[in-house]
Amino acid sequence: MTAAPLTVAEELLLLAHDPARGRPLANARYLRWGPAGAALAELAEAGRIAGERGNRITVVNPLPPGDPVPDGAPAALPVPAKQRRGVAAERWVQRSGRPVQELCLRRLVERGALRREPRRAPGLFRYERFPAGAVDLLGPARERFVAAAAAGFPDRRGRLLGALVSAAGLDRTVLPGRDHRTARRAMKHFAQEIWTAQAVGRAVRADKSAADGS
Repeated sequence: MTAAPLTVAEELLLLAHDPARGRPLANARYLRWGPAGAALAELAEAGRIAGERGNRITVVNPLPPGDPVPDGAPAALPVPAKQRRGVAAERWVQRSGRPVQELCLRRLVERGALRREPRRAPGLFRYERFPAGAVDLLGPARERFVAAAAAGFPDRRGRLLGALVSAAGLDRTVLPGRDHRTARRAMKHFAQEIWTAQAVGRAVRADKSAADGS
């Protein structure tokens, strides 16, 4: 039986993951908004949601398309069927960030790409690490992304992934160094054009503003 292809949300998490330490390579809170934006884009692609000028969204087709990540994303939120104006895309991303991330991690564990390891800080709290599993999906994901960047992101999925990487502030983490400057500029441009990435960018900026004001 052939495994289902990675969702954009899953692939984004892999790109930003440190398989040795079992944790994100960058700010975990900012990373959380990226998969939510990816799930939002996939819901739009499946015709389940509609956007109004890229700022507000409504659920127009509540039937599940069959993938656990998009299915779980709207389940994590109050369905805005009774809200005439829908919900703000940025707020959708903020509210669904944690559950979508957990859905992606669970799916990657099921695929064998990651292992879930419960930990406890000495005398403090429980937490989890996700080191690499037996199935190498991270290496191929990075190879595909680097190849797409070198080719100028020729396909829609590559542009969306690049936009989300940039919007979540992961561009220099995923594509470091001077050799990738052109690709990072292209990713920033995509992030300004694709409305789901715009929502992620606004969520990240809101977080940074809140941190600066604290």
